[in-house]
Amino acid sequence: MRRTQIYLSEAERQGLLALAQRSGRSQSALIRDAIDAFLEQHQPQGRLARLREARGLWAHRDDLPDWRELRQELDRLRP
Repeated sequence: MRRTQIYLSEAERQGLLALAQRSGRSQSALIRDAIDAFLEQHQPQGRLARLREARGLWAHRDDLPDWRELRQELDRLRP
């Protein structure tokens, strides 16, 4: 690990300190977790993996409206 210095606003510093105290974790650990989550979210491979995991999520649901009927209803309401 390498040491890095960052600047935080007073509100950010206070919020981070409070979260660290409540969670029993260090401020550094919380910052590292936040950076890891941010990087994962913004990496194309991570996004693609999440999309692949979500594929077919609604496939076997029987409580959803019939999309064709819903579309026809919306088309009828359109001026």
